[in-house]
Amino acid sequence: MKKLLFGTMLFATVFAFPIHAMAEVNVGVSISLPPPIVFASPPMMVVLPETYVYVVPDMGVDIFFYGGWWWRPWEGRWYRSRYYSSGWVYYQRVPAFYSSIPSGWRNDYRDRRWRGLQWNYQQIPQQQVQRNWSTWQKNKHWEKQQTWGVQGLKPRTRPQQPSKAVQQKPQQSRPESREVQPKQSRPQSESVQSERSAPQHRETPQQSNPSKGKPEKSQGKPEKGDDEKQDRKQDRQDRK
Repeated sequence: MKKLLFGTMLFATVFAFPIHAMAEVNVGVSISLPPPIVFASPPMMVVLPETYVYVVPDMGVDIFFYGGWWWRPWEGRWYRSRYYSSGWVYYQRVPAFYSSIPSGWRNDYRDRRWRGLQWNYQQIPQQQVQRNWSTWQKNKHWEKQQTWGVQGLKPRTRPQQPSKAVQQKPQQSRPESREVQPKQSRPQSESVQSERSAPQHRETPQQSNPSKGKPEKSQGKPEKGDDEKQDRKQDRQDRK
């Protein structure tokens, strides 16, 4: 009985282990990776105007370089790698730069036209792109190179610059209005203070000026003279 029980337990573990291993394999293979791309030599690249996105135009598949990564769409998903031919890793969303790339960029490359203007593009070795992409973007290298090689191309950011200048004008005029206001308010406050202080200065001399007390004493002298006359009259009457 014990042998039978031990045999059934061993049989169950043998069949349970492969099932668990198969489940792990299925999870890992749910997202397949794109196959490597075979290049006869390092690819030549072209920068798409107004984007700083570099493309490999002479390949049958879309390969982009942006932000230090190689990007590749495949079977509805996006993948990126540090190397242009292999090492692709699944990227969970669409790269942000892709929204600025026109869908017909291959036709523009073939016709040497960009936004209806002549496009004299320059082919760049991928080594130079990987070495200099960051400094080129910071220094606006391709805007200075005859506006991305497109003749007569006007940057799309220029119409936004006048609006910024217009917004700065009222900011410059505001401090001027603030400086004028205190100049107008100062004479008003001084006049009010002078009006308030004027009666106080007029009242103080009347109280403290001793010269105005002299006429009061002079008015008392005739009163004393009258008393003396009356005293003399009384003396005369007494003598009589």
